[in-house]
Amino acid sequence: MLSLILHGRKSLELQKWRNLRFAVNPLQHSSAFSSASAAADTPLQDGRKGQNFTVSYLIESLGFTTKLAESISKKVSFEEKRNPQSVLSLLRRYGFRASHISSIITNYPGLLTLDAERSLAPNLKFLKSRGASTSELTEILSKVPKILRIKKNKTLGRYYDFVREIVQADKSSKFEVSLPNGPNRIKNVFALRQLGMPQDLLFPLLISQNGTVHGKVRFEESLKKVLEMGFDPTTAKFVQALRMLYQMSEKTIEEKVKVYKRLGLSVEDVWGMFKKWPTFMTNSEKKITQTFETFSKCGLVEEEILLAFKKFPQCIGASEHNCVGTFLGLGFSKDEVTVIIKRLPHCISYSAEMVKRKTEFLVKEMNWPLKAVVSYPAVLGLSMDKRVVPRCNVIKTLMSKGLLGSEPPPVGSSLACTDELFLKRYVRKHDDEELVAELMAILRGCHASPR
Repeated sequence: MLSLILHGRKSLELQKWRNLRFAVNPLQHSSAFSSASAAADTPLQDGRKGQNFTVSYLIESLGFTTKLAESISKKVSFEEKRNPQSVLSLLRRYGFRASHISSIITNYPGLLTLDAERSLAPNLKFLKSRGASTSELTEILSKVPKILRIKKNKTLGRYYDFVREIVQADKSSKFEVSLPNGPNRIKNVFALRQLGMPQDLLFPLLISQNGTVHGKVRFEESLKKVLEMGFDPTTAKFVQALRMLYQMSEKTIEEKVKVYKRLGLSVEDVWGMFKKWPTFMTNSEKKITQTFETFSKCGLVEEEILLAFKKFPQCIGASEHNCVGTFLGLGFSKDEVTVIIKRLPHCISYSAEMVKRKTEFLVKEMNWPLKAVVSYPAVLGLSMDKRVVPRCNVIKTLMSKGLLGSEPPPVGSSLACTDELFLKRYVRKHDDEELVAELMAILRGCHASPR
């Protein structure tokens, strides 16, 4: 019933999927992404010196932020600039602009460790020799740079053409992607695209090493199950569910379900949790019981723990640190800690550093009492850079001008509300256009607030 997929039908009856068959050959190019090139993705263990040099190089050569550069340095590092500089020079010679290079290195930092002349140049030369224009080449490789690690020209061309067809088809209805020839992973990714999966989810699967789209029968079975469970193919959760079901055997899944059943959950509960957070299924029995014990130590009774599991399966297995000690160390009472965790169970997965930083900001910078966090613990899960700090800066500005009184408004009404409601309450209500412009600039991070 492949024709159903090829016509992009997203709602398929279960019985139709039982007969799903993909006309594909066994995977003939499973080694296309060679072990040698895969090693380029592995962070180089050159110590702190290499990391520091990498961070500085990325900031100075590519204009990356410190945060992004530090993140990349955990994946790849180098102690001198000769090799990465040769890679960047090669890309520039082939017409890649700064925006292209920034995207490529962000998505595939290991490229900087490849041999520019021996590994990359031959592939770029090959793709250009097939008629690829500079604009096409830079666009395609910016989206899927990892295909540059493919060694065989025939395989490289096949993957490049497939990505190009998808990009062209998404730009114009005049183009239509035909069922491709080649390895299973291309045909399986094609099937996912026909179900409506967007490029940002498709292309990582195409070049992934984890095998989710490599097989035939196993992929069909996993895809069928995920669709039957109602996952939306346009979401990352669909990919997570597909990966979990593909990688885990029936026996392993049954063993996981038995663990949860012993704790008091039903089979239906477990699959309901899977739909909310597919990756929770990877937790070992040890981690599951550790999380149960952590909640128990926090004062939750069995019924409350199971309810927390069902509502927030992402908290399972994330109780490595002493979350109770973190809260107590900040001045919360044991009873308050219990209330916080009952209201926000997955806060046990937050790092001690993050909890401390956010709590101290709210208390010391904004003069909110600890009870404000107890009343609205969800504030601990809000982004500091995108929500908490910008909004608090607006609040402080209004207070400094005598427009809000001497005490900050409740945490919930200022940080929990939607962006539109916040603007209505604290920005647009003012008649002074200059003040509104100033507050908007502060909210966007373009203007410093008063101390």
